[in-house]
Amino acid sequence: MSMPPQTARDTSAPARRALIALGANAPAPQGGPASSLRAAMGEIAALGRDARCSRLWRSPAFPAGSGPDFVNAAMALDTPLSAPALLEALHAIEARFGRERQRRWGPRSLDLDLLAHGEEVLPDRAEWARWRDLPLERQMQETPKALILPHPRLQDRGFVLLPLAEVAPDWRHPVTELTVTRMRDGLPAAAQEGLEPID
Repeated sequence: MSMPPQTARDTSAPARRALIALGANAPAPQGGPASSLRAAMGEIAALGRDARCSRLWRSPAFPAGSGPDFVNAAMALDTPLSAPALLEALHAIEARFGRERQRRWGPRSLDLDLLAHGEEVLPDRAEWARWRDLPLERQMQETPKALILPHPRLQDRGFVLLPLAEVAPDWRHPVTELTVTRMRDGLPAAAQEGLEPID
């Protein structure tokens, strides 16, 4: 199992609970999407301690028609890494799984999203709210230049919240103050359509 560079670790920092979403809908050197997610979980777990992994879930590609169905999952772990260092480590894992960022929301051999890092709101509440409220057509074209935490649309996505509720049901969003369970239970039916656990 490959480890992130030791320079990315700060063992003196207090551990924070990190939430991570995993997804894949294209083959990787490690195998098909389900095999890739299971292998990636092992690498992510090495970035901290007390890691919890959800079941694997099947979900339709988003936006509709953008590719094959996804396999999704979620993880929670305590890590001493800062949010930027953890994101860098996640990008390194994606690269080892053959991830190429050719077009936004295209097929992916591995997609790792840092959903939350403790109670941090980055870069600030105003910028977080701007990205949360960005219209869909602009979401499909624009990529943030800075890390946005919590993920600005985690509360809207069934393929994130259903797995996340298995590993961090009581995590509370630092802006909306809603728990993962409350966010999941508030999802419209359309956001859960086609979602089903596969193991």
